Amino acid sequence: MKNTILVMVTVLISILKINAQDANDTKVILITLDGYRWQELFTGADSLLIANKEYVHDTTTLKKAFWRETPEERREVLMPFFWNQVAKMGQIHGNRPLGSKVNLTNTMWFSYPGYNEILTGSADDVRITSNAKKDNPNKTILEQYNNTPEGKGKVAAFGSWDVFPYIINEERSGVPVNAGFEVATNNLNEREEFLNELQGQIPSPWGSVRLDAFTHHYALEHMKKAHPKFVYISYGETDDFAHDGNYQAYLKSAHNTDTLIKQLWEFTQQDEFYKNQTVFLISTDHGRGTEPLDTWRSHGSKVEGADQVWLVAFGKNVRPMGEVKQQEQLYSNQIAHTTAQMLGMSIAKEAKGQPIKL
Repeated sequence: MKNTILVMVTVLISILKINAQDANDTKVILITLDGYRWQELFTGADSLLIANKEYVHDTTTLKKAFWRETPEERREVLMPFFWNQVAKMGQIHGNRPLGSKVNLTNTMWFSYPGYNEILTGSADDVRITSNAKKDNPNKTILEQYNNTPEGKGKVAAFGSWDVFPYIINEERSGVPVNAGFEVATNNLNEREEFLNELQGQIPSPWGSVRLDAFTHHYALEHMKKAHPKFVYISYGETDDFAHDGNYQAYLKSAHNTDTLIKQLWEFTQQDEFYKNQTVFLISTDHGRGTEPLDTWRSHGSKVEGADQVWLVAFGKNVRPMGEVKQQEQLYSNQIAHTTAQMLGMSIAKEAKGQPIKL
């Protein structure tokens, strides 16, 4: 009898622990792919670009890798993790022909205003009007969470673009930001020491954006050793390859980023701190043009369609809706509110958006 009671008490304690963890211990991985169009996400390689020698130096190789007869086949071969796994366990919003729309609320339609909107929950068309390295006067959700007892010291940000320390206002916020060509510091493991060495030996094509592999692995190593509850990762290559007019590299980068995100997800499902307690939210800071054709390289308020973005969500408590097809209108300013709700915190009253019902 005593053994039976002991077993029942043990089971009850376990259930209570699980329920407490489920209610209070959600982790959030917020990810952005800079300037990645919804067109490629939902339909794969663009028929007008993949064989265009102005934008592709080896059309035969690129078509072999990413061209298929149907949009569904093309998107699966371009981003297999998103469409073979995420679509089954989460939600993918923004396929406009199906009535699912996600838009920016800022009127600038380029990076700093887009990231400010995503991270603060409000557009700021008065003070955020350029990509200049100016400290953000607005408080991001990262800073707000870092200012709570539950989040203090459990937040980290990683970005390929060197403007992120200013967007997040690293000095004021106290949020550690590794971005641009910064190296890892403090209690380095062997892989971080190697990444620091390697980053200096592999030149980036751009002066202000490093290759995404460094951003990714710095983030992953930090997650392994520090276990932050809220992580922001911004991959930047897609935007810069597009500005360069290199569609071949743009597609390859998107494909590689899909693989990197899969690696992050698999890590969280193997690590006891993150397993079954983690939500992934993924979006982009702005869209790109489609007509005239060359506007695929561009964005900004004069480029039609550059305010059209997308949102992906999967993980803890996210309903498995797959590719969302019902009529809906979401906005980027809702992402910060959604993140705050998942982390069990209130957001600054200045924020305009509302949480998304995932």
